[in-house]
Amino acid sequence: MIKIVKKLVYLLFCGAGALLAQNNTPYWQQHVDYGMEVTMDVETYQYNGTQKLVYTNNSPDTLQRMYYHLYFNAFQPGSEMDLRLQNIKDGDKRMMKDGKSRIASLSETEQGYLHALTLTQDGQKVDFSEEETILVVDLAKPIPPGGKTTMDMSFQGQVPLQVRRSGRNSTEGVALSMSQWYPKVVEYDFEGWHPNPYIAREFHGVWGDFDVKITIDKEYTIGGTGYLQNPQEIGHGYEAAGTKVKTKGKTLTWHFKAPMVHDFMWGADPEYVHDIVEMQNGPLLHFFYKDKPELKENWKNLQPKTAAAMEFFNKNIGPYPYKQYSVVQGGDGGMEYAMSTLITGERSFVSLVGVMVHEMAHSWFQHVLATNESKHSWMDEGFTSFISSLCMNEIMDQGKDNPFQGSYKGYYALVKSGKEQPQTTHADRYDLNFAYGIAAYSKGSVFLSQLGYVIGQDKLMETLRKYYEDFKFKHPVPNDIKRTAEKVSGMELDWYLTDWTQTTNTIDYGIKDVVSEGGKTKVVFERIGLMPMPLDILVVDAEGNRETYYIPLRMMRAEKDNPYPNLKRTVVEDWPWAYPTYELVLDMPITNLAGLNIDPSQLMADINRENNIWQAQE
Repeated sequence: MIKIVKKLVYLLFCGAGALLAQNNTPYWQQHVDYGMEVTMDVETYQYNGTQKLVYTNNSPDTLQRMYYHLYFNAFQPGSEMDLRLQNIKDGDKRMMKDGKSRIASLSETEQGYLHALTLTQDGQKVDFSEEETILVVDLAKPIPPGGKTTMDMSFQGQVPLQVRRSGRNSTEGVALSMSQWYPKVVEYDFEGWHPNPYIAREFHGVWGDFDVKITIDKEYTIGGTGYLQNPQEIGHGYEAAGTKVKTKGKTLTWHFKAPMVHDFMWGADPEYVHDIVEMQNGPLLHFFYKDKPELKENWKNLQPKTAAAMEFFNKNIGPYPYKQYSVVQGGDGGMEYAMSTLITGERSFVSLVGVMVHEMAHSWFQHVLATNESKHSWMDEGFTSFISSLCMNEIMDQGKDNPFQGSYKGYYALVKSGKEQPQTTHADRYDLNFAYGIAAYSKGSVFLSQLGYVIGQDKLMETLRKYYEDFKFKHPVPNDIKRTAEKVSGMELDWYLTDWTQTTNTIDYGIKDVVSEGGKTKVVFERIGLMPMPLDILVVDAEGNRETYYIPLRMMRAEKDNPYPNLKRTVVEDWPWAYPTYELVLDMPITNLAGLNIDPSQLMADINRENNIWQAQE
């Protein structure tokens, strides 16, 4: 086996490109400015708030209607989320108890809700209706292309018992995990509006600036999105070193600002420990975790690993654009948010580092490169899984030749199950959670690691850096990563994006025959699966000498560099996809041939490796 995965540390790639949407019109995206004030009652877990939303229509369309997400309404018996949980064959275990939906059993005081009470547009009342997790708003006046409008809303909510992502009183005792907690305007892009109901899957949001004030019991510490504007009024570890903060009254009002984000999360608990680590040439790292003796060692040791992960991602993707990142104990597992994450904290150290690394990686693949997760979850979860596997291999000294082996194993299990659906499937439309999870995480990760096999490892990492530079703070789509890879590699890759993401075609190449022919050896390869690929062939002779042959795929219209520079490589004639077989003649007698191996790197996701190897009979 040839070791092909090296320590990946690269110089940052600089450059920018003109951005075009898939319909070839100049790229545009909407912009919002949120101003919110909310008061939380920590006894009832109910809150009241106001929201001033300044909406800028950068689209070429006149908008007659708007939509908002009201996520907390999903946590009510009989909701779409509840019914989906009851009917899917493999319900999320976090949301189940004794085989039944936890949402279905929520009492009136335990369930969640979020309701708009009043709403005006530029001072005029507007008609609106609540359709569970979507608020439908008929505008008082249209918003023309290039126009702005101000929406003023008062709203009321109740935090649900912790079931999924957000909620109160988690199993680890965290009081408040406040994600998806506010009326959030729905994204409008080149495809139109995306008013998807909340059924526990992924998200899509509008870029904007947030100005948020939270009034809460003064014993509670808050951590999450945004820069605290009044640390000397708040204290709780935010105050300047060497100073003390004296507070009066029963509550404090925390004032946060978050520039150019598409979400806002906060966690709050009266028992949070708040640690701060200042990185050299990097952001300020905040850590919030329960004051439990059994957690302290792991959470202290987590902090240098968090800094190491930040450095790794900065080098291999691009600079983290914010001045702060917060790791907050809460939620029901791990979930990424703007400038922060919620993670469960009662884990082994390796698990704690692993979930932190994955969620931090989402700061690049989702919170800076903001794909539509509902439609392209593999670009979010898969790319995150890919880069976090590389990161863990380095910062945890795992020493794996192939850090992505787990992703390949998951993909093969999905294929074998017969339950695979194309990655173009909407995240809510998968028949099984199992099929969604592997398609998004494992197959999405393999998309990149296998792309490295196709175009070369160096070109892959260069592609990621250019992709980040060209599409940061935008909403890239699958064609954008493909076109970036084409520009970097000089290859045509439409076939790769099409077969891997839009079909369930599989890769299966085999060695069909090895025969003697005129003192030489003829090897017949066959394409069994429908998905085409170029082939690296390792040849070993009887003396143990090794060399490789490269069979380019004709439709690539280019060739990759030699991935094994220490071995002689022979580039042979292209293989046209429609040809079911390919003949390769080796300039050696069959008696001198010890073995053949298709793809010694095992980065090509061939579903049957048994027919990839031929060995001479002893």
